[in-house]
Amino acid sequence: MVAITLPDGSIKKFDSAVTGAEIAAAIGPGLARDALAIRLDGELKDLGAVVERDARVEVVTRKDADALELLRHDAAHVMAEAVKELYPETQVTIGPAIEDGFYYDFARQTPFTPEDLERIEARMREVVERDEPIAREVWDRGEAIAFFKQQGEHYKAEIIADLPPGEEITLYRQGEFIDLCRGPHLPSTGRLGKAFKLTKLAGAYWRGDSNNEMLQRIYGTAWASEAQLADHLHRIEEAKRRDHRRLGREMALFHFQDEAVGMVFWHPKGWTLYGLLVDYVRRRLAAAGYVEVNTPLLVDRSLWEASGHWEKFREHMFTVEADERTLALKPMNCPGHVQIFRQGLKSYRDLPLRMAEFGACHRYEPSGALHGLMRVRGFTQDDAHIFCTDDQITSESVAFCDLALGIYRDFGFTDIVIKLADRPAVRAGDDAVWDRAEAALKSAVEATGLEYELNPGDGAFYGPKLDFVLRDAIGREWQCGTLQVDFVLPERLDASYVGEDGARHRPVMLHRAILGSIERFIGILIEQYAGKFPLWLAPVQAVVATITNDADAYAAEVAAALGAAGLRTELDTGSDKIGYKVRLHSTRKVPLLLAVGKREAAERTVSIRRLGGKAQEVLALDEAVARLTEDATSPIGRRPG
Repeated sequence: MVAITLPDGSIKKFDSAVTGAEIAAAIGPGLARDALAIRLDGELKDLGAVVERDARVEVVTRKDADALELLRHDAAHVMAEAVKELYPETQVTIGPAIEDGFYYDFARQTPFTPEDLERIEARMREVVERDEPIAREVWDRGEAIAFFKQQGEHYKAEIIADLPPGEEITLYRQGEFIDLCRGPHLPSTGRLGKAFKLTKLAGAYWRGDSNNEMLQRIYGTAWASEAQLADHLHRIEEAKRRDHRRLGREMALFHFQDEAVGMVFWHPKGWTLYGLLVDYVRRRLAAAGYVEVNTPLLVDRSLWEASGHWEKFREHMFTVEADERTLALKPMNCPGHVQIFRQGLKSYRDLPLRMAEFGACHRYEPSGALHGLMRVRGFTQDDAHIFCTDDQITSESVAFCDLALGIYRDFGFTDIVIKLADRPAVRAGDDAVWDRAEAALKSAVEATGLEYELNPGDGAFYGPKLDFVLRDAIGREWQCGTLQVDFVLPERLDASYVGEDGARHRPVMLHRAILGSIERFIGILIEQYAGKFPLWLAPVQAVVATITNDADAYAAEVAAALGAAGLRTELDTGSDKIGYKVRLHSTRKVPLLLAVGKREAAERTVSIRRLGGKAQEVLALDEAVARLTEDATSPIGRRPG
C-alpha cells in the first residue's frame, strides 16, 4: 500500500507502486490531461516517475511556476531534434533553460543564418505536432560514450566521460532523437504547445573557455501560453525602442569609442543630466545629515591588502607602477572612508557619522560583458558609509530605507523589491561575526515594516546586505541600491571610537548606495522614460523655434526670459520649416517647443507644443514663463539649475 498526500492534505492510497501520471488520473480526468510533471517530496520529477513509498506529491500543470522552466528545457530539446533532422552533420552540445527562454550550442562548420532559424522553428512545430513520447532511460557510462561517439556526437561523449564516477547516466528519447539529460521532461513533445519562438544567433566557446573552439548558439523563448509569448515579444520590441545606447546617440548625450573601452564620453546635454542627478542626490543627503568627502583615485596596494580587497577583488582592479610601488585605481570607496574616520579621536557622541562621496571608481570588466552605460569600467557611485554603534543599526537602516524609497519615487519607480542576501561562500570574517551581522540586518529590515525576499549566498564578502531592485515601465528588474552591515572592515582597518564607558570600541560600518552607479542609473532612466524625461530632469527643457525669420529677435527675447527664470532653453532660428523643427526636437526628446512667428511677436505670445502631444497652447509670454517655471519644479521643491 502506497499513501500519497496531496497539497490540500487529502490522502490517496494505491495498492502498489504508482506513477505520477496514474496519481494525476486518480485525482481527475482534467488533471490527467493537464499534468506535465510531479513534485515528489518537493523534488521535480517526470510524470512517469514511479512512487514506491508513502510521499507528498503535487501535480504540476502549465499554471504552476515550475512549468516555465520545464517547458523551456523541453523547447531546447525539441530545437535540437529539429536541427539534427535538418542538418544531420551538426553536433549537439549543451542546451539549458534560462531566464525568459532557452538556448542550445551547436558545432557546425557552416554558419546558421536567420533563414535557418525560420526553418528550424517550422520543424520544431512539426515535432510538437508529432506528439512524440519522451522516455527516460538509464545507460551504462561506457555504452553511452560509445553510442554518442558512433553518432558523431563527440561533445556529448566528452561530457559523459567527465561526469563524476558513480553518477547515474540518464538519456531521454523522443522519436529518433536521443539526448543526455538529468531531466525531468514533459511526457511528450506535444505538451510543449505553440508558445515558443527562436530569437537570435550568437557565438559561444565550448564550456565557456576562450581557449576552446567556437560554437553557434541559438536562443529562443518559450511560455505557458501564446498570450504570454505575445506579451514577451512586445516587451522585447519595447526594450529595443527604449535602448539607451540608441537614444543616447539621438539625444546627443554620450558616446563610447575603442580608445577608452568601457569609459563614457559625456556630451554637454548628457553631462547636464549627470549633474542634475548628482545635485539632486546631494541635496537629499545634506537634508538627511550626511557630510560629503572625497578620497584619492590611486591608492597603494598595502591598503587594499589590509582591507581584504586585494585577495578577494584583485582580478577586477586596474594597477599602475610608480616610485617602485604598486598602486591600484580604487574599485570602491570604503577603505578610503575608514581612513578619514580614523583621523582624530572619535567619541560615541560623534556617531552616527554619515559620510558620503560621489566617488569615481574603476573595475576591470571583460570586454564581452560591457553594455553601454549599464556595464562600464569607469563609473561614479553615490556611495556613503555610516559609522554607528550596534544600537544605531536599526534606526539608521530604517532612515536609509525611507530615504532610498523616497528618491526612487521621485524618479518614477514605485514597484520595488527588497532582497536580503546572506553570507557568500567566499567571505571575510568568521561565522560568529556573520551570525551577528545577519541577525542585525534582519532585525533592521523587519523594523522597517517592508516586505523582503531572501537571496541566499549573495552577500558582500564582508557582510550581509539588502538590495533594492527596481521594476521599470516594461517590467524589467534593475538592482540599484544596497545597504550592507559590516563588522569586518572596521576591525581590519583598526577603526575605533571612545564609548560612554571610556573604552575603545569598533564602530559598525553600514555601506550604502541609492542610485548605485550614476552611469548605470542614467541608462536605466533613459529606458524607463524612453528618453522622455520629466520636465524637471530633462537636459534641455525647452526650445524656442521660429516660424519665420521675421521673429528671430522676439524668439531670442523669449529664450532669454525662459533662461532667466531658470529653464534650460535652446534657440532655433534656422531656416528650416517649423514642421521639420518639430520633428527634429521631438526626436531629441525636448519636452517643450515654443513656436513664434510674426503674429506671436506682434501679440507677445508663444505657441507651446508639449512632447508627445498634438495640441498647441497659446499663452502670453509672462504667463508662459510663470507656468512653465512652476511645471519644471523638482520633486523636492527646488528646481535643479
